[in-house]
Amino acid sequence: MNSLYVGKVHHRRARPRRHAFSYGVYWLLLDLDDLEDANRASPIFSVDGRNLYSFHQADHGPRDGSPLKRWIEQLGKEAGISIERVRLLTMPRLFGYAFNPITIWFCHGHEGTLNAVLYEVRNTFGEHHSYFLPVENPDRRDAKVVHEWDKMFFVSPFIDMAARYRFELEEPADRMHVTVRESDADGHLFSASMSGERIPLSTRSLLTLLVSHPLLTLRVMVGIHWQAFHLWRKGAPYRSRPVAPDQAISMPTVSR
Repeated sequence: MNSLYVGKVHHRRARPRRHAFSYGVYWLLLDLDDLEDANRASPIFSVDGRNLYSFHQADHGPRDGSPLKRWIEQLGKEAGISIERVRLLTMPRLFGYAFNPITIWFCHGHEGTLNAVLYEVRNTFGEHHSYFLPVENPDRRDAKVVHEWDKMFFVSPFIDMAARYRFELEEPADRMHVTVRESDADGHLFSASMSGERIPLSTRSLLTLLVSHPLLTLRVMVGIHWQAFHLWRKGAPYRSRPVAPDQAISMPTVSR
């Protein structure tokens, strides 16, 4: 079901300077098989078109405007993972602009089990990288999914590249929650969490969010730079941006 989630993002940095903040935000949850239904959900929301709110397939995946479902299915084949249904958790474009620090793809198999998750990360330098990770024991009773992977992509100039991510999430239902933790050889560095409650994707909801979260997508970008300024004032060491990785996607090697 296509829907919206309204909630908060929390950031907490432990080293080398303590820093924490939170802000209100909202996300779209879109089924890639039901994009036409999403396009009809409201006259102020469009898929691959201009509108007050919109979702553009060219903002994700290969970024060429081609169908995202076809792209992720091919990626699943390369990884030996069956993918039948995909749900995308992301922020929409607002007045044609969007910036998503992270977009999460929930990839389901034949029986509806969650077989893989793609974490699509973007930085403020116009670069992006994805971590495509299988779900161990997709038939598990425990609803929590945990992934760990070495950091491959530069995000913050105040954290070294020699770090490791730990992603923790549950499949979105009436509520959704995602936590990303970052650590290095000396222990915990940083954590970010996203949580929200589901509401309908409707004109009423979208207009309400326009008032309660004005200019959200622009505020996210401005807020990132504002918090970076605070870290700089606190004396956090600044790291230069390295060359982006050759591969756009990090994923386990498949034995053939």
